Amino acid sequence: MNTNATIEKMQKMRLKGMKRAYESSFETRNQDTFSNDEFIAWLIESEDNQRNNSRTERLLKNAKFHYQASLEEISYTDDRNLDRNLLSRLSDCSFIDRNENVIITGCTGTGKSFLATALGHQSCIKGYKVLYYNLGKLFQKLMMAKADGSYIRELIKIENHDLLIIDDFGLQAISNEKQMILMDLVEDRNQKRATIFCSQLPVKNWY
Repeated sequence: MNTNATIEKMQKMRLKGMKRAYESSFETRNQDTFSNDEFIAWLIESEDNQRNNSRTERLLKNAKFHYQASLEEISYTDDRNLDRNLLSRLSDCSFIDRNENVIITGCTGTGKSFLATALGHQSCIKGYKVLYYNLGKLFQKLMMAKADGSYIRELIKIENHDLLIIDDFGLQAISNEKQMILMDLVEDRNQKRATIFCSQLPVKNWY
């Protein structure tokens, strides 16, 4: 099989990473420095990297973060009172595997949403399905779902995410209807999925 036919086969099989690496090898001539086994391994690794990157991009897009944030950008100044060791442990995302919840509290402007988003971003990189919601908008979405008959379907969609991030939690009194919605959410995820709650108020002051 000639070079063009090989490239066409890769294109047809949707081996984008392998195709890009194979084409670049003719420009850099780095195939001359590889044994056959090494060259094949390099092509496979290129395809694997491409698929991982595409998956991460898709997970980040579907998470619906309000902005980009990463753990590397977090500032650990004394006034922020952040536990570097705790964040280091959270960064491996094993709390998701253990179906544990995380609560982040602090005054306005202290970076709660940024920290939660950074943990969510890290989770996407590690291959977890993440969903970010402001509590008010989450209530709005689910109340509309109740009205049009899609409530259970929407709950299942949310439950299917490995990590749910709920921002602006506990700021306002919650109606009986919203309490029932919140109970449905929490019960569906309890000991089965992980959730991050962000609030300006300490837990004892939540409504």
